[in-house]
Amino acid sequence: MKSKKTLIALAICTPFLLACADKAVNAYEPADGNATSAAANEDAMNTTHTVTAAIGPDSPHAEGAPPPSREPDVIYVPTPEPVVDAMLNLAGVKAGDVLYDLGSGDGRIPIAAAQRFGVRGVGIDINPVRVREANANAETAGVTNLVTFKEADLFKEDISEASVVTLYLLQSLNVKLRPKLLAELKPGTRIVSHAFDMADQWEPEQTQEVDGTRIYLWTVPER
Repeated sequence: MKSKKTLIALAICTPFLLACADKAVNAYEPADGNATSAAANEDAMNTTHTVTAAIGPDSPHAEGAPPPSREPDVIYVPTPEPVVDAMLNLAGVKAGDVLYDLGSGDGRIPIAAAQRFGVRGVGIDINPVRVREANANAETAGVTNLVTFKEADLFKEDISEASVVTLYLLQSLNVKLRPKLLAELKPGTRIVSHAFDMADQWEPEQTQEVDGTRIYLWTVPER
């Protein structure tokens, strides 16, 4: 008798249990049911603009150049000239400064600083092709007496003499670089980044919109 009542109860409850299970599965889909669109949007949000280091297409300086000592972190995208000028202005570059550009690409930031302010500049890039290109550009600009470009790993190179540091890296790389910046740079050193901040690890003192992008300023604090 008990088993008959149990079977009747199961027959009555089964449709409700199936409906609940169906709702539980569908709870992970977007309200409009377009899971594919939501995934695409999430991918778009998580995709970041990449910059500096890898060999660009059809570089006239690539022939015979050795490969980088390790895989570059990011690809090369040059900073637009209006953004270069704005970065130098935001950093308050002045005579007597020493500017280090980490991930220097074709050298345009140290070269512009040398031309505009007569300051010494050092560019660091892991890609020998980019270093060749930067040196050629410095020669064309007539500032080889002021700027130096090094084929080196920016995470390992000594940057302690810099009074201004410029960046165009990814946010994740900025965050990774932050301990080195704070440990090696003198208090008062200005750091300017194109397009990428340091997440919640270091709040910028100033931001500025220029040429459709944003630049960020930090100053190394007193220890």
